[in-house]
Amino acid sequence: MPLRTSKPAQPTHLNRRTFLGASLGAGLILALEACGGTSTSSGGSGAGGTIKWAWQLPTTWDPVTSSAGSDVQMLALAYDPITALDEQGNAIPWLAESWKYDASGKQVTFTLRTGLAFSDGSPLDAAAVAKSIERGRTQQGSLIAPQMKTIKKVSASGARDVVIELSEVDYQYPLLFAGKTGMVVNPAAFQKDAAALATQPAGSGPFVVTKYVQNDHASLKKNDHFFAAGEIKVSAFDLYPQADPATVVAAVQSGQYNVARLGGAQVQQAKDAGLEVQVLDSMFVSVLDVHTGMAPFDDPAVVEALKFAIDREKIKKVANFGIGDVNYQPFPPGYVGFDPDLGDVYAYDPDKARQLLADAGYTDPVPAVFTSSGFAPAAVELIQAQLKDVGIDAKIDTIPQTQHTQLVYIERSKALTYDGFAGRESPVQAFQVLFGSEGLMNPSRTSSPQLEAQLKKVKETPTDDPAYPGLLQEATRIAVTTFPNVFLYLTPSIVARKGVSALPASPSLRRFEGVTTS
Repeated sequence: MPLRTSKPAQPTHLNRRTFLGASLGAGLILALEACGGTSTSSGGSGAGGTIKWAWQLPTTWDPVTSSAGSDVQMLALAYDPITALDEQGNAIPWLAESWKYDASGKQVTFTLRTGLAFSDGSPLDAAAVAKSIERGRTQQGSLIAPQMKTIKKVSASGARDVVIELSEVDYQYPLLFAGKTGMVVNPAAFQKDAAALATQPAGSGPFVVTKYVQNDHASLKKNDHFFAAGEIKVSAFDLYPQADPATVVAAVQSGQYNVARLGGAQVQQAKDAGLEVQVLDSMFVSVLDVHTGMAPFDDPAVVEALKFAIDREKIKKVANFGIGDVNYQPFPPGYVGFDPDLGDVYAYDPDKARQLLADAGYTDPVPAVFTSSGFAPAAVELIQAQLKDVGIDAKIDTIPQTQHTQLVYIERSKALTYDGFAGRESPVQAFQVLFGSEGLMNPSRTSSPQLEAQLKKVKETPTDDPAYPGLLQEATRIAVTTFPNVFLYLTPSIVARKGVSALPASPSLRRFEGVTTS
């Protein structure tokens, strides 16, 4: 069964080759290809086997309460979204085989494939999808509700049509429904015990969780009810947290994992060890989260000085071994939302940073706390030194990676945090997460009437309208120049494989259809 059978006429994102070129620094594609970086050779062709993926564990197995954008990678193992994205980032059929807006742009109908079922074998019909969407937009504590504010009513029309009535024109839903917002949860599960979904997902995706040990691993088996089960060539899937960079190559070599995420510093080591190294498209951008409700960033002069104080090129070299491109906005070059007119808007200028602080009346070093979690201590220390050079005395606060979501996104208790944005299926959704009044990566929870007005124009414009790119790029300009987020650099995903065939290309999700083991 072909999974991706239709595309809109007008692509809204860049193609895979263009994206890969934009994501790597000049000459690095050739360098990685020379060491096996874009290998597509098969690691095996037999049926069965187990993928052992060292990537990340989700904050929860419930897409409605998931608090990290990157959770979508893991949740997609157990859940199906209503739509999907092709390699250019266009919305294409998944659970829904088609969709259509009415003439007003205030109603969209998604028509489901026939014969869909949840992993327990119960029917996945229009009524189930409508209930799942309704839960996502209304349940207390839902973290996907902000993306569905324009939904007025959801209903089922027959067994296959899901009708969504909107309070205003919004052409983003086919994109939104390709991620967590569109993941369909079995109503029987959340009506019985919604809290249990945190550890026991109930979806229709390619795998079913059979065992979950929090912060340790998840064991999954193939879901025979998955609508494209014939394209899943493995019988089991073991999911692990990201491996320690110091031992990841050895762990893949030994068979502890057979697919693992690599940092740029491990690429040559992995190739030397005989592993396959694959570069995958990514929307990931490293960023500093800034809380303007906490000192010293409650002073706009300090925020502006911060933006000019960072030597992004040096940070990239330290954090990811030079792989990636410096970037001053949340989207990569070639993406529909990338504004080329921004240029190097906050290019490294320590003299300007010092002058901004001096003009604001600072004569002594400005005290600050700089929070870090994860595997980039050298980059954090370099940023600390760069800030000190311009007069910001930042003390490093290291927190466990497992506490990042709670402390930074939920409690909003950190003033400055080294972070990463994994992108979103819809660019408007990306704006909401980064710059919205309820955005998880907007610790200040501030909003901009100017940006909201511009995003309204974006939502009211079909994604294949020639005016769409310009409207979206203007929103990017407003956000970058008025919000405190400090974007640093773009980087692709790099994985090491042993005995596993190449992973399919995808702009936002790692998919495993057709992947084999040996």
